[in-house]
Formats: sequence, structure tokens, C-alpha cells
Amino acid sequence: MTLTDDILLLDDTSSPDWQRGSVGGGEFVAYTCRSPHKDSENEDTVAVIPCGSQSAVLVVADGAGGLPAGKRASLTAVTTLAKSLQAPMAESGLLRTAILDGIDAANVAVQNVVNGAATTLTVIAIEGLNVRAYQIGDSEAMIVGNRGRIKFQTQVHSPTGFAVEAGFLDQHEALHHAERHLVSNFLGTKDMRIDVGTEVGLMPRDTIMIASDGLMDNVHVEEIIDRIRIGSIDAAASAVIALARRRMAGTSSEQPSKPDDLSLILYRKPGRRADKPGIKVD
Repeated sequence: MTLTDDILLLDDTSSPDWQRGSVGGGEFVAYTCRSPHKDSENEDTVAVIPCGSQSAVLVVADGAGGLPAGKRASLTAVTTLAKSLQAPMAESGLLRTAILDGIDAANVAVQNVVNGAATTLTVIAIEGLNVRAYQIGDSEAMIVGNRGRIKFQTQVHSPTGFAVEAGFLDQHEALHHAERHLVSNFLGTKDMRIDVGTEVGLMPRDTIMIASDGLMDNVHVEEIIDRIRIGSIDAAASAVIALARRRMAGTSSEQPSKPDDLSLILYRKPGRRADKPGIKVD
């Protein structure tokens, strides 16, 4: 774990790989871990960024596997975005503009890392009880009510993701599809596009989740919902991570098993104000 200027950053050098704390008037659990089937570095980077007493930004980036400098790409993207969010524009309340400018700056920075470097980037901005997502690639975000209703879910930028959106595949078919690993939109490319979500109202005890494909490629959406909608966020994170890790180690043809780096942030607002801005780490 690295904690600088009130920003929590988890990456391949983090120890421990799990962190719990409070930010923006809510509680979070952040986690990242390397794939159990590889010796190379974890290409995911996770960040929790405070933006005021009731506001925060959650970020998961997954460096493109098989391309040059995947880890450097995800780390560069997240740190560049974080620096943009510390600028006066973000502090003055124009968080949406600061995020978009930060993503544009991150795109240029990743292009300058090395030829061909790329990463996904999924961002959740929390301002009071309003939430907005910014999506590039196939790391996913969702908001789940405590009764299990999905209030919001990002669209995956991939052939299978678009097929699900169009109704040609259901979630189960997409999870087992041979082209599930293909991604059609990356940060670090000249044709990068940002999918800006509509603003969603957050209710007390709603759970925000943002995760890399190490989770989403191994666990069905309904299984995730069952585990994160109730109970403490510690228990929820533990349960969904444990299931993903079991699936990665499994060989059942009936269940997905796609070993990969796995990153996750869970966040809830309990309906009370934080004492002051910044991150409190337990």
C-alpha cells in the first residue's frame, strides 16, 4: 500500500494487498492480487481518492495483458488521473470536468510510456449521494441495493459485452464465450473513447462495486450480488474474492475458470457525515 497526499494506491508492490478505510462519508474495501498462475507482476492498479468530506473517486485499471508494459500503463493512468484530481478545478467542485481532463491526460501519458502500452480504466465519482461512472474497457462497475436490485451497471467495451447489450447473448453465455477476453476500447490509444454514465442517486446501504475482469470473468453477476448486497463490506469482499479464487483454481466445465489478476473496490455510504476530508485507514 502507498498512501501519499491522502490518496490510497494499491498495486503490485502493495503490502498488504487488502485495505479497509473511510472516505467521502462512506466506507470502502480495496483489494488487488496477482493471478495465481503467473510469476510476472500484477498488471492491475487500484486507487481511492478523496475529493471532499462527502466526495471520492474510485479507480480500477487493468493493464492490457500481452502488450508492452501493462503494469506501467495501469499505474501511469491512475497516478496521472489522481494528480488531475488534486488540481484547483477539482477542489472548486467541477469534479466531472477534472475527471474528463484527467482521463485525457492519462491517455496521452500512457501513449508515451512505450509503443503499444494500453490499459482499461473504470472510474466511479461519488459526490454526496450522486454517483457517476466513466468507462474505458472491460473492468466493470455496478451499484446494488440491499435487496439485490442492480441500480446501475457499466457496459463492457468488448464484442461479448456489446452482444449482451444487444440481446444476442445472455450473461451466462457471455461468461463462457471463446472471445470473452477480447477488448475493443483501451486507454493509451488515439481512438480511446470515454463512456460517461448517467448520474445515479445513492441510497444508504447501497453497495458500489468496481472490479477488474479477474473477478467478472470468474463469477456470475447474480453470485456477486448475493455476496455484496448485505452484511459488512469486509465480509462481502472476502466472500466474492474467495469464490473468484476458487474458480480460478477449478477445472469444472460447468463453471468459468480464467486465472487473472484480480482487483476490487466495494464502497457504501451509511448515511452519516465523515468527520473531515481525506482517507481514514483501519
